[in-house]
Amino acid sequence: MNLDQIDAFIAAGLKEDVGTGDVTCLACIPATARNRARLLVKDEGVLAGVAIAERIFKTLDPTAHFEKILDDGANIKYGDVAFFVECHSQALLQGERLTLNTMQRMSGIATISKQYHDAVADLPVKILDTRKTTPLIRFLEKWAVRIGGCHNYRDGLYDWFMIKDNHTDACGSIQAAIERVYAYQQEKGLNLNVTVEVRNLEELQQVLDTGKITRIMLDNFQLEAMQEAVKIVGNRFETEASGGVTLDTLRAIALTGVDYISVGALTHSAQSLDLSLKVLKD
Repeated sequence: MNLDQIDAFIAAGLKEDVGTGDVTCLACIPATARNRARLLVKDEGVLAGVAIAERIFKTLDPTAHFEKILDDGANIKYGDVAFFVECHSQALLQGERLTLNTMQRMSGIATISKQYHDAVADLPVKILDTRKTTPLIRFLEKWAVRIGGCHNYRDGLYDWFMIKDNHTDACGSIQAAIERVYAYQQEKGLNLNVTVEVRNLEELQQVLDTGKITRIMLDNFQLEAMQEAVKIVGNRFETEASGGVTLDTLRAIALTGVDYISVGALTHSAQSLDLSLKVLKD
């Protein structure tokens, strides 16, 4: 993970929350006071964000002592303790909410990602995330997806060509869109992967006739049509299923033989886990 990106996130998060100063701490807690706290789990799922938590507290107090009990990716249950931290009390309380908000969100994503991963772990298919993420913290959410055992697709619009229905319709045809992407790569000296979304078997054939792509995305195909499409494509290109995938439909989709299944729900439907930071009394 890019530490500069993490540090920028922490700085922005603290600026948003602490602002010109934590007035409650400044008023009632001496600057020299120190306390120890624990991160208490109050839910079941997969833990994520411990590494971020340590960096938050050490950013606020370089003398902080962080004792990790559980690693990112650990299965957790109510009553587990993820870590202990001992540092200046003001730093502890200033970092509490940023730590919890981040870890709760990441743990929720890691938890649902593991559910999707485990549901098809015995099959030769990879579960991918999408760009349906929270603005400005995509890198954290995609990190959580990996912690949960699933895979990242593209980081943004800049690292993978994805010709979707709107591109096709705006361009005039699938063939025209593919040819223009190919020409653009040649002109710019690029060698990026290319996914093309198709809505039916007719569009699939147009893609096969054109070539020059990496992966074919079968969007909202019925299972029988998807299975037929996978058979038609064979080993010529990678295949991907997309559109409204749920845990209930995941395995049947995977059994059609697609190579990848992209699931927006990994990030847009994840529910945060309940975690709590509690100061330990002497």
